[in-house]
Amino acid sequence: MSDVKITIIDREGEAHVIDAPTDMNMNLMEIIRSYELAPEGSIGICGGMAMCASCQCYMLNFEHVLPEKSYEEEEMLDQAFFVEDNSRLSCQIPITEDLEGLEIRIAPASE
Repeated sequence: MSDVKITIIDREGEAHVIDAPTDMNMNLMEIIRSYELAPEGSIGICGGMAMCASCQCYMLNFEHVLPEKSYEEEEMLDQAFFVEDNSRLSCQIPITEDLEGLEIRIAPASE
């Protein structure tokens, strides 16, 4: 099993350094949910299909290789609240060894 360290800042501003497995085919949204870093039912509402933007997060460091935004992700971010230049949908970021040291902040809830 190979893990990467990722820093996730929750919606209250608390930083959590977590171990994310690279060998379980998970994405960043699933990691946030598994560590319960957002209230139940407030993140990943669509199940990771890039259809709700509830898992929006801000990339805080940029030396990591991330997948390009898909058309669906771009469209969802165009309709989301609190979008910044560094916004991504965490459901669209697979956990890979390239994410070692990644720092993100979970975007505010739209409610």
